Amino acid sequence: MKVSLFITCLGDVFYPDVGKDVVEILERYGCEIDFPEKQTCCGQPAYNSGYHTDTKKAAKHMIQTFDHAEYVVAPSGSCAAMLKEYPHLFKEEPEWKERAEALADKTYELTQFLYRVLGVKDTGAFLPKKATYHTSCHMTRLLGEKEAPYKLLENVEGLELKELPNKQDCCGFGGTFAVKMTPISEQMVDEKVEHVEETEAEVLIGADSGCLMNIGGRIDRKDRPVEVMHIAQVLNSKKT
Repeated sequence: MKVSLFITCLGDVFYPDVGKDVVEILERYGCEIDFPEKQTCCGQPAYNSGYHTDTKKAAKHMIQTFDHAEYVVAPSGSCAAMLKEYPHLFKEEPEWKERAEALADKTYELTQFLYRVLGVKDTGAFLPKKATYHTSCHMTRLLGEKEAPYKLLENVEGLELKELPNKQDCCGFGGTFAVKMTPISEQMVDEKVEHVEETEAEVLIGADSGCLMNIGGRIDRKDRPVEVMHIAQVLNSKKT
């Protein structure tokens, strides 16, 4: 099975080790990984800000970049969901709409691909920590994936997973929302950090780098003793 890695902007710039974990996990299940070097931003910041003409330029480039792929896997529910928005973006352009649908149909977030395509429920991970999981908005509401992360985390040896109060609430990142509505975003992320603290978790786990960067940054500023980990890092954790 051939998989093309869509690393995403935040993964490329801030979380390169997450990409390495994704590759190691997928190779463990027999996937042949390629990394199309021409990939760029999926266009989500422009799309969310209403600049759909500019978004189309990025979308067309991404469609062409991943035309060859058998599967496209991303360590981000948000960015995977954006690729699935492409058919709607090109609804008035039949040729591009067809190609966009082909890309959307073969695009998956990491845990979604492991659980629903490969049938994996246990990656053999080991992490003896008390943790809580943040359910990101785009992954649950746009991508519609609510089950896969939990099924995989349930089988991480040593992991004590605590339910995050009000887990359905946004962390305040929201892409450009955090930039345009900073005071509101700050209050939202403060509330999220308070809920994390209520669980007494040592580790906050998430599947979207944007959320983790936002919540993790606030945790650091508040000097709270909570480690932030992407779910790929957790699923690739091993006994030392």
